[in-house]
Amino acid sequence: MSEVGRAIETVWKLESTRLIAAIARVTRDIGLAEELAQDALLAALERWPTEGIPENPAPWLMTVAKRRAIDNLRRGQMLLQKHAELARELQAQQESLGKAMDGALDQVIDDDVLRLIFTACHPALTMEGRVALTLRLIGGLTTAEIARAFLAPEKTIGQRIFRAKKTLAEAQVAFETPRGEDLHRRLQSVLSVIYLIFNEGHTATAGGEWMRASLCEEALRLGRMLARLLPGESEVHALLALMEFNAARTAARRGSNGEAVLLPDQDRSLWDPARLQHGLAALEQAQRLGGGSKPYALQAAITACHMRARTAEETDWNRIVLLYDTLLQTAPSPVVSLNRAVAVGMAQGPAAGLDALGGAAALSGHHLFHSVRADFLNRLGRLPEACEELQRALASTQNLREQEMLAARLKHLQESTQAKQNAGIYRS
Repeated sequence: MSEVGRAIETVWKLESTRLIAAIARVTRDIGLAEELAQDALLAALERWPTEGIPENPAPWLMTVAKRRAIDNLRRGQMLLQKHAELARELQAQQESLGKAMDGALDQVIDDDVLRLIFTACHPALTMEGRVALTLRLIGGLTTAEIARAFLAPEKTIGQRIFRAKKTLAEAQVAFETPRGEDLHRRLQSVLSVIYLIFNEGHTATAGGEWMRASLCEEALRLGRMLARLLPGESEVHALLALMEFNAARTAARRGSNGEAVLLPDQDRSLWDPARLQHGLAALEQAQRLGGGSKPYALQAAITACHMRARTAEETDWNRIVLLYDTLLQTAPSPVVSLNRAVAVGMAQGPAAGLDALGGAAALSGHHLFHSVRADFLNRLGRLPEACEELQRALASTQNLREQEMLAARLKHLQESTQAKQNAGIYRS
């Protein structure tokens, strides 16, 4: 890629969200706003190679986008979508249109970006649509980049984005930041989208890689942006803490050949101390705001227990069990029950852990359920049953690195079982 091409790509990545948000405030149509922003990008691709890179590239793009928006307004294509007051002003003072539009679009403030986030994550959309639209509009990723990240056909992602925009337009979703109780309800959708993006990066659902760090970084960027925009919302800081903690372990989660390395086996010297400190600061902020007993804060506090332990053996499993008990009361789910069972098994022994797995029975068929059950059975010396559970886990995952890890565990258990059978410990 040429120097100009790299410059355009960098500017677009940094400024596209603010650009689209500023235009959408006036057009009230994020699809149209994105088209106008894309027009500005095309203009840069056409002109910068011959005219040179502007001294201030971002304002250049904004100026071009303004002109495109003004042209559309003058042709009357957007008259029905702007405020009645602006419509009256434009009709009465057509000659001052350009100046009025400049004033409106120059007010690119954080509120615009916040409105765009809430619109892209609107509950009227499917979760798949919210994720794709958020990565496209807020993350600045291309359709091809999103498709590669989720191992989906580009056409499929393109259709998701198209349907999401169409749904927002047909439902006449207001381009606004919700207030009061509505904000808290809608915020959960936003946080869920960001966390889903992070989790897909942290442990990929399918494919040949254990994780996709670029998605984790994008989710962290979104989380930091949201924490800046909503500094008084405790769960925003709590989610950011949770992601910072998990991202701090990135270098230790993969071996030299890209293989998966689980938490007990990780070299903790590879954990990123700066991200650990950022996570602790964000968690403290969430607790200061009175959100210490909310779901993301509890999850972050659990992860902090792992991060504070210098070795796996020093982990305070009893405290982790207590935190999971509280989380089960606050936000019960089979996944929480599964994670609690792991903690119980570490704090009270494999028999107690196996018994606690009953609360996660709804996950039967998921590879993590069978993998945890296999671990408990192995620790209890019930090796043939543990092998059966590992076989079920192996058949249930689509991630190549997880398959490799489970296959290695299964082989080791089968060899141990065979050795004990040969020694006469197991009799048919």
